[in-house]
Amino acid sequence: MDLGAGFWVSVSVAIVVIFILAKTAVIVPQQSAFIVEKLGKFSRTLRAGFHILIPFIERSAYRHSLKEQAYDIPEQICITRDNVQVGVDGVLYMQVMDPERASYGITDYIYAIAQLAQTTLRSEIGKIVLDRTFEERAMINSNVVSELDKASEPWGVKVLRYEIKNINPPPDVLSAMEKQMRAEREKRAVILTSEGEREAKINEAEGEKQRVIKESEAAKLQQINEAQGQAEAILAVATATAEGLKQVAAAVSVTGGPEAMQLRIAEDYVEQFGKLAQKSTTLVLPANLTDIGSMIALATSLLKNPGSGGKAPASLP
Repeated sequence: MDLGAGFWVSVSVAIVVIFILAKTAVIVPQQSAFIVEKLGKFSRTLRAGFHILIPFIERSAYRHSLKEQAYDIPEQICITRDNVQVGVDGVLYMQVMDPERASYGITDYIYAIAQLAQTTLRSEIGKIVLDRTFEERAMINSNVVSELDKASEPWGVKVLRYEIKNINPPPDVLSAMEKQMRAEREKRAVILTSEGEREAKINEAEGEKQRVIKESEAAKLQQINEAQGQAEAILAVATATAEGLKQVAAAVSVTGGPEAMQLRIAEDYVEQFGKLAQKSTTLVLPANLTDIGSMIALATSLLKNPGSGGKAPASLP
């Protein structure tokens, strides 16, 4: 009996020792902080590592994670500036910076910050109209974070950011918005089409204008070139005629020149008279047609005396 009683006493003592060690030995994980109270009063903050507490005097009252934490903010009904009800939910990111104030500054900082986020969000949504709520998410998020950070500073909690997840308008409002967006897209399509047609007509008119200008310039250059060509041709004919007359005059002045000139005149006279007979059935013949010598003599006199005015020499009959 004594051995059995001694065994149970040993077991009881071992259990008490283990219980005391469990209460006094504390292992704090990394990025965590434990708040120790001594006889019900704040004693110290335990950081990561192994710690021993005084049995029955000190105890670990609060345990906080120092990591950044994310919490869902439930959907709530907000009224916009133009009196439209929308359901808005979000996600909140926060981090405990001061474990002591987080333990004694407020009863439940998570609940308090979540409620404050909802009220602040309602206030921010009420400042803008429905159409801008989708465009001003960044501004709304920034304003909510700013207000929450001011309120949570005494609690030792830092609000890092707030993000709106969904904005859900009523079905009828959503349908009206879809119709409005569809009409806006159709309007933009019509405007773009008309602008494209206008640009096309402007380009066509500009092209026609350039074509007319180019054609007129080409016609102008053509007329100038034709006029220059005609002038050069006339000048060339005149130059050639003058040169030929000079050569004829020089040929007449040499020995035998007058006789050759008389022969050529006679030949031309006969040839032209023959052509005249071929072209017309009615002929007017000069009175002295048979006197070819007189005609040759008259032409020769004109060549020798250009200033005689076309009068025949006195020796002719």
